[in-house]
Amino acid sequence: MKLKALSHYDNDMDTRFGDCILLYGETSLVVYDCGHSRHAQEVEAFLEKHRAIKTVDVVVSHNDSDHTDGVCELLNWLKDSGKYTVQVFTHQYLKYAKDILDKAREKNEPPFVIICDKITDPHNLGAILRTANCVGAHGVIIPKRNSVGLNSVVAKTSAGAVEYTPVAKVTNIANTIDSLKDEGLWIAAADMDGQEMYDIDLKGSLGLVIGSEGEGISRLVREKCDFIASIPMAGEINSLNASVAAGVLMYEALRQRRK
Repeated sequence: MKLKALSHYDNDMDTRFGDCILLYGETSLVVYDCGHSRHAQEVEAFLEKHRAIKTVDVVVSHNDSDHTDGVCELLNWLKDSGKYTVQVFTHQYLKYAKDILDKAREKNEPPFVIICDKITDPHNLGAILRTANCVGAHGVIIPKRNSVGLNSVVAKTSAGAVEYTPVAKVTNIANTIDSLKDEGLWIAAADMDGQEMYDIDLKGSLGLVIGSEGEGISRLVREKCDFIASIPMAGEINSLNASVAAGVLMYEALRQRRK
């Protein structure tokens, strides 16, 4: 089930109590990362002040797995009050990158996969997810270690794309690239030392690798890629934010694929 409110982040109001983020409209509230008892108490106080709210959606992300006291306390309070329609949602990762390819095949489309190599900024991952959804990418792959996961900041920045674009969490990005190549994908990496993106064929089955904010693409991952794609620069600054670079390359791939 999809959260309708998540597709309207830009219009909703928000507030936060530490890691706990509230997105709300006139009569509805979405609660993210209510992991601690103090968060539940803050949400309860918030609802007492906003009495027009009647629908509460509680999203349990993987950040909450070690801190469930707040979620349990909040759900018990909502149930005991008898005032609210309550739904609970969880973000689920795909276990294997192959699951993303299966989704592409279901649509009879050549797979288009975004591979994030150690993206640690949740705003960047959220923005990448948002653009990936806009260009019709079939999914995003992130590593289990040294990477941000799906959390409230990612969800908010993604403008709801987190509810629609599958995310696979894998043990090893380099090995995953090998597996994708065995499935017929060509792998292109974003790096300013590569061939200009306009001269690279980004049509067909494609995996696009985006490196981390500070270090870029790791050496081993770079060696696994078939192409290194660079974005032309015309100003004094010669680099882009990771999510901006991802967006530029994704849209160049979309342009080519629509020809």
